[in-house]
Amino acid sequence: MKADAVRGHLDGLLLAVLEPGPLHGYAIITSVMNRSGGALELRTGTIYPALKRLERLGLLASNWEAVGQRRRRRCYRLTDAGRRSLAGERADWRAFTAAIGAVLNPGSPA
Repeated sequence: MKADAVRGHLDGLLLAVLEPGPLHGYAIITSVMNRSGGALELRTGTIYPALKRLERLGLLASNWEAVGQRRRRRCYRLTDAGRRSLAGERADWRAFTAAIGAVLNPGSPA
């Protein structure tokens, strides 16, 4: 799938995969890929700046977790504000897909 298809929806995708619980960066990428049936492959250069931005906005919180004795990884989780934002993203997505569907499939039931 084209990278442009994700543009404008990245925040919603990241918030949605974090809804069940905290994940580290690679697990977020894997979750998006798995949940999309392999259609969406996000790159680290795409998600990490977005995760940092969402954290600055107060939609995510993060902490460092130890992996073994020498490695650490940052795990991200939704905040209450992030859950509210996700609800808004979902409402916006439903409205968007309904509008596009009405143009692409005129006469189809909504």
